[in-house]
Amino acid sequence: MFTGLVQALAEVRDVQAEGLGKRLCVAAREIAAQAAIGDSIALNGCCLTVVALDGETLSFEAGPETLARTNLGELKPGSELNLEPSLRVGDTLGGHFVTGHVEGLATLDARNDEGEWSTFWFRFPPELGRYIVSKGSVAVDGVSLTLVEVEADRFSVALIPHTIAATTLGKLCPGDRVNLETDLLAKYAQKQLDTAQPG
Repeated sequence: MFTGLVQALAEVRDVQAEGLGKRLCVAAREIAAQAAIGDSIALNGCCLTVVALDGETLSFEAGPETLARTNLGELKPGSELNLEPSLRVGDTLGGHFVTGHVEGLATLDARNDEGEWSTFWFRFPPELGRYIVSKGSVAVDGVSLTLVEVEADRFSVALIPHTIAATTLGKLCPGDRVNLETDLLAKYAQKQLDTAQPG
């Protein structure tokens, strides 16, 4: 379980093909210093397992399902990505409940910058629309954000200067794809409504 509060901007050092999947080697000194093999860490919001450690470098294996459903397959050496270690008992929940199970890819549709502040519009897969509501929560590349406006196939978020500087979101351009995880509580609430309705 995660919160959507990014702990480090990491750099991809190497990407290797492994059968149908890929091994991702990522440099993040502070995260690596506290990590152990077997730990769960969110990379751009996607929960992966640490399979090797070497100094400041962590290695992860991403299978075909992960590569098909997320933007991790687009990473190459030099790419940046958002990292967040999993919650420990007693940690502060500062964002919202994030599982690290990416549901699909959204595309940056428009970016409106006003000084250091920005409003981003993302176009999302239609099947996720039932879980996306104004003032609700969403994780975009692992970053916990509050939805501002919601239309039939896109939504907007307002980014503060800190988020722009401390995450990969600040470098996005229209057309870039991001990992999307809708709000866990919204999914359970919708499931209950679907079950309660006759037929």
